[in-house]
Amino acid sequence: MTADWSHLARARSLLFVPGDRPDRFAKAAGSGADGIVLDIEDAVAPPSKATARENIGRWLANGGAGVVRINDPSTQWYDDDVAMLAARPCAVMLAKVTAPGQVWELLGRLAPGSCVLPLIETAAAALEARAICSVTGAVRAVFGNADLGRELGVDHADLAAMAAARSLVVLASAAAQLPPPIDGVTTALTDEKKVTIDSEHAAGLGFGGKLCLHPRQVPVVNAAFSPSAEDVRWAQDVLAAAGDGSVAALDGYVVGKPIVDRARRVLAQEARAAASHIDN
Repeated sequence: MTADWSHLARARSLLFVPGDRPDRFAKAAGSGADGIVLDIEDAVAPPSKATARENIGRWLANGGAGVVRINDPSTQWYDDDVAMLAARPCAVMLAKVTAPGQVWELLGRLAPGSCVLPLIETAAAALEARAICSVTGAVRAVFGNADLGRELGVDHADLAAMAAARSLVVLASAAAQLPPPIDGVTTALTDEKKVTIDSEHAAGLGFGGKLCLHPRQVPVVNAAFSPSAEDVRWAQDVLAAAGDGSVAALDGYVVGKPIVDRARRVLAQEARAAASHIDN
């Protein structure tokens, strides 16, 4: 069975929903997010993990969609999480990855056609990011600022403190020819300004989307990772100035192949944003 995970490549927003709250699954799917993440890991307390696993398995078996974040291989819940998902092709977000072998091992236990979104949220993972992103079956990297900040002893919301690690994930994704990675969470649920600042910062570093913790964050994130009208006009003007592809000038700036390529990427990003929807 062949599964199409192309929607994950263009997703701007992935909204978490706790696996022990099945009443929220459909609401999350209708939130306007480009995808949802059904969580069995940090959002679910240990006594509720078995229930969360059952809820998610039922949702998927009945045709529901979503990425499933599972517990990491060092935990007592990992094997049960994987067993629940093995019946059908699925998209799995693997928490606390430290090495590419963990991604290989997981893919070997999932149904053919499955994919993994490695969650880069440890120092070891950040330093091994290119190898992790290069595993066949890894479709997009995700940056985990909260756990990495805890490990490093810095504030996960401090943009300067986390900038180097974020850039490592962006570079690794590009080197592995993956789509731009998904940025981590903004834990200030009701602070729209903070979500905007965080999203624009991540987009400026080369991220292509962001994890969301609440539906109210979704429209802010979608806007930040979609080209603005000004960006689209600039791209159109660049292509018009470039004409046959020779070096030209636009508003006093040189327009060469790298600039033209970037303009084409902006217009492609606009088209992907228009096509993004929740049927994942």
